[in-house]
Amino acid sequence: MNQIKVINEPSELVPMLRAVDTPVKRDVLKEITLEWRTADEIEKKYGPEGRDAISFFEKMKLVESRWVSVGGSPPVKSYHTFYTSFHINAQWPVYEISDVLAAAMMSEEEYTAIESKIVELVGERGRFSGDVAEALELTSTMLKSLVRRSVKMDYRGHRIELRRE
Repeated sequence: MNQIKVINEPSELVPMLRAVDTPVKRDVLKEITLEWRTADEIEKKYGPEGRDAISFFEKMKLVESRWVSVGGSPPVKSYHTFYTSFHINAQWPVYEISDVLAAAMMSEEEYTAIESKIVELVGERGRFSGDVAEALELTSTMLKSLVRRSVKMDYRGHRIELRRE
C-alpha cells in the first residue's frame, strides 16, 4: 500500500532532514525501505549507530513495526518504512523556515546542550510548551523543531513530555 506523508508544518521537516544526516542513517533507511529488518539485524550490519537509527525512525514515526518469530525464539520487532513518498507544502515565512533549518543543521554539541536544558525544564511531569519557549527565549517554531529532533521528548498537544519506551 502506498502511504504518503504530507508535511504541512515547517517543524515536520526536521525529522526528514535528520533521517539522512549520516551515512548509516541513510543506508538503514534505504534497507528498511526494501525489506523488513529487526533491530538486531540492523545492529549486526551497521553497529550500535544502526540500532540508534531505528529508534530515531520509530520516534519520528517514519517506520512501522510488526512482531516476527525467528527460529522458535520469542517474537522480536521488525521494521519497515511506513511512507513510500512525501508531499511537502513549502510555503512558509522566512523566519519560520530559518528556525527549522537552524535546528536541523545545528551541531550535535550545540544541540545536546540545548536539549538538556529543555529536558531539565520539562522534568518528569511535562510542561506547557509556551512556558519552555519563554524560559529559553525561543520562538515556538524553534522549540517545536528542537523537540521533534529529540528522541528523549515529544509533544502531547501543547505540552512537552519525556518520551517513555
